[in-house]
Amino acid sequence: MRKLMVLIVLLTGLTLQGFSQAQTEQKEVAALEEVVVTASRLEEKKKEVTSNVTIIDEEEIKRSSARNLGDLLAEEGIGHIQKYPGTLTSIGIRGFRTETHGNDLEGYVLILVNGRRAGTGNAAKIMTKNIERVEIIRGPAAVQYGSAAMGGVVNVITRQGKDKPHVFVEGILGSFGHEEASSGFSGKVKGFDFSGSFTRTSMDDYDTADGKRFYNTGFDEKQNWSLNLGFEFLPENRVGIIYNYFDVDHQGAPNYLSMNDLDDYTHKKNRSIDFIYNGKTTDGQFSWKARYFDGKDEDKWVDPVASNPDFWDDGISSEQKTDQKGAQAQASFNWKDSTITTGFDWVNYEVETTWDPKESEYENPAYFLLAKTKLLDQRFIISGGLRYDEYEVEVKRGQGGTEDDDHLSPRIGVAYLITDYLKIRANYGEAFKMPSAQQLAGNFPGWYGNYVGNPNLDPEKSKTYEGGVDFSYASLNSSLTFFYTDFEDKIQTTTTPTGDTTWDNVGEAEIEGLEGTFSFDIGSFGGWNFELKPYVSFVYLSEYEDETIHQDLQYTSDLHVSYGITFSDEKGLSANLQLAYTGEQKIEDWESGLWPAPEIEKGGFTLANFTISREILDFQKYGGLTLRGEIQNLFDTDYEYVKGFPMPGRMFFLGMRYDY
Repeated sequence: MRKLMVLIVLLTGLTLQGFSQAQTEQKEVAALEEVVVTASRLEEKKKEVTSNVTIIDEEEIKRSSARNLGDLLAEEGIGHIQKYPGTLTSIGIRGFRTETHGNDLEGYVLILVNGRRAGTGNAAKIMTKNIERVEIIRGPAAVQYGSAAMGGVVNVITRQGKDKPHVFVEGILGSFGHEEASSGFSGKVKGFDFSGSFTRTSMDDYDTADGKRFYNTGFDEKQNWSLNLGFEFLPENRVGIIYNYFDVDHQGAPNYLSMNDLDDYTHKKNRSIDFIYNGKTTDGQFSWKARYFDGKDEDKWVDPVASNPDFWDDGISSEQKTDQKGAQAQASFNWKDSTITTGFDWVNYEVETTWDPKESEYENPAYFLLAKTKLLDQRFIISGGLRYDEYEVEVKRGQGGTEDDDHLSPRIGVAYLITDYLKIRANYGEAFKMPSAQQLAGNFPGWYGNYVGNPNLDPEKSKTYEGGVDFSYASLNSSLTFFYTDFEDKIQTTTTPTGDTTWDNVGEAEIEGLEGTFSFDIGSFGGWNFELKPYVSFVYLSEYEDETIHQDLQYTSDLHVSYGITFSDEKGLSANLQLAYTGEQKIEDWESGLWPAPEIEKGGFTLANFTISREILDFQKYGGLTLRGEIQNLFDTDYEYVKGFPMPGRMFFLGMRYDY
């Protein structure tokens, strides 16, 4: 509690100081004027959003040492990170997190790519090279996006070409044999816009901060393609294609360091293609969007015979493939100070695995209505909506049957602009997670009896209340939010009188806490020609209790803090020192080998990263050359997100980039 009070006093004091300065020196309004799209599925100014929204912009992404979405969000300190060596990262918001394995319908935090479901809960499969920005809704977003958007939504927005055509080539060398090569382009010529990038990376096994070699943590090759093409055939009418491809070949899967497996490995893929049409009338009164998308997410785990010579007669492998397709259609009507948006979402998943149930299908059509109005000279904003989801699941190959269910999700929020740079807001929203196919309709054998689905299962549900204040003026940006979530009908395994395993709605929890951000540009405040900006953001959970057993939730830290300082000038020099603290958490110690695994307390840690870049050659009309350096884990901290899987020690990177 002492840590919380210090953070609140610091944030409040600095906010009031900035407000006082704002009254005496009339400067330009800053971050509240930013445009966001995730909260309402339409472009709107951040000051009109009633929920807590975080934006990671293109400049922040460039300065970061992160190469994938999981590492980027770990630096931001948004919540729990479950990261393993290689390419497997689950992300958390407000005590909920994504599902790293399986389709994203089974998670509690939803990842989007350009406004549609990413088809994966593994944030390490989404690379940052061609990302324009990341928008994060903290809290329920079921009314906009359906199942799994319980803790929040992370929307990854691909860069769209604009202005004069531009190309780049980049190479980076680093510790533990890290080799990285990238190229890309972006621009707009008449009505045609284009943006794309290609990255290839390889890396050897790494050493921990303790100086121990963690064998089988490297990978042979990781590839990422991103392409965004569009054509504006009429004013405000654009058709586009977005293609994303990720593939990592022969990624080591080492098991715990204490029992380091030397030859297990994985293959991971994720690819998708979107066809999009956005339109608007010349007067802006009507607008519409339509999209069709198709994708595939693949994971294969290989366990060669050499690693288990006394147990297996032959090498084994397991595999999961998820085919995803879907469509979105929405239309908006703007009249004076009100907007009404109505639409339809449809998504279909077909999941094939090498374990039971081997084949299942999810069908999820949904209908939504969103509305916003501005009153009292556009200072009082009311927003809300309803969404109705139907879903049908089927377990195939004679291992189950077909079941269906539905759910209605409401939300309402209000905001009041006290001034153009000070906003208070309140929000209420409900969210849900649909039961899986095997939970509803499965019927297949297990190790200790049959698994039998429960057709009477209800969706897992949450109700969240939140209130907050945002202040943004000239050099100062700050925000503070209180939230409370009541989570019920959690689905857990139970045993029937006949000894079969089934599922019931038996769990519930309460989660409450504070979220805050603060940044202040000293350079801008002093009228200097450079940026020097300290920043801090935090999430503090004052309560996170499992109400069925009256104990704190496992794998949940009470405190996450991200802080640092960034610098940039007009001569092409940019530097960023970023630190992220992850608090203590209760976990199950599976590394112990005991059954059931004992509960222990895992310690907290602080991770520091430093990046610096400078344009060293300016060829005028022929482009420029930039030198970049990075130090990851600056203080050589011995840390691990998951017990038994320590992360790399201090790593150095040096790169060169040519822009034309």
